[in-house]
Amino acid sequence: MPRLNDPDPNLVPADVRDFLSALPPDPMVKMMTHSVGTVKLFIQLARAQFTALELPARSRELVILTVAEYAESEFVAAQHRPIAEAAGVDQRTREIIGGQDIDNPDLSAYDRTLIRFAAEVVRSPRVPDDLFDQVRRILSEREIVEVLQVVGYYWSFGRLATVLNVELTTVYGDEPLLGDETERAD
Repeated sequence: MPRLNDPDPNLVPADVRDFLSALPPDPMVKMMTHSVGTVKLFIQLARAQFTALELPARSRELVILTVAEYAESEFVAAQHRPIAEAAGVDQRTREIIGGQDIDNPDLSAYDRTLIRFAAEVVRSPRVPDDLFDQVRRILSEREIVEVLQVVGYYWSFGRLATVLNVELTTVYGDEPLLGDETERAD
């Protein structure tokens, strides 16, 4: 059961209500609406992560699933398993992430480095130099910053879900909730 009641719709400013009316009903969006000053920005940042990153969608989903696992957010994991599959993350890779088996030799060198990096960012305020050097070999500077932003966003999103006990009622797959991936902005 959620720890907070749904916000009173009469207390939500009209511009926020109008913005949210374009989205499918979602318990997390309702919960975030308690912060009327940030809910639009939070959702716009989510959209940007689907439309404006240089980081490929598959890589983004590897990062998100890793954050979900290490932040213990089933809400984020359940939301992103079908999105990750659609982005090309195979079942075996999803299982490896779910088992926190980040050094598994079944992972490609790229996947292993990216997953290890995301896991380390969730676990610790610093990343060892050798791991950062490996990341620099596979990602551009822009992509490194984007990975850090994706980690931060989904850690925050996950904590909203876990701390407030937001119930998972909808899993997004092909629904264009956050924007069409083909509309990438640079």
